[in-house]
Amino acid sequence: MRCPFCGEADTQVKDSRPAEDGTAIRRRRFCPQCSQRFTTVERVQLRELVVIKADQRRVGFDRDKLARSIRTALRKRPVDDERIERIVNGIVRKLEASGEAEIPSSEIGELVMDTLKEVDAVAYVRFASVYRDFRETKDFKAFLGTMDQPK
Repeated sequence: MRCPFCGEADTQVKDSRPAEDGTAIRRRRFCPQCSQRFTTVERVQLRELVVIKADQRRVGFDRDKLARSIRTALRKRPVDDERIERIVNGIVRKLEASGEAEIPSSEIGELVMDTLKEVDAVAYVRFASVYRDFRETKDFKAFLGTMDQPK
């Protein structure tokens, strides 16, 4: 692992422990060149996922982008960071388990919405407002009218 401070290619692992419900390994590292310490996180990746955007472009799946969007929707809500990590891990596992290497962005968006609906209603509406591109208050009103209806 290359040192993020000085670029030294040979760093030492000082401590390893499971993280994120055992789905990742957290490693404390030390650089003998500059004496800096840093942490890395390793996760199992079952396959390379590709996201098919609405305009048919294909881009690599970005777990961090997914996590950021969920964190944004849940900002100032009573959901702790550990739970958010479990949510992100669960969504990523579902995507990997689907057996598909290419996944439409709409499928990811719907999966996030379904998950947020179960976790926090306010976060669900926040995410939906961006994902479904609400432009006016009537868009919110129409969406909120469908929330209490069974599927």
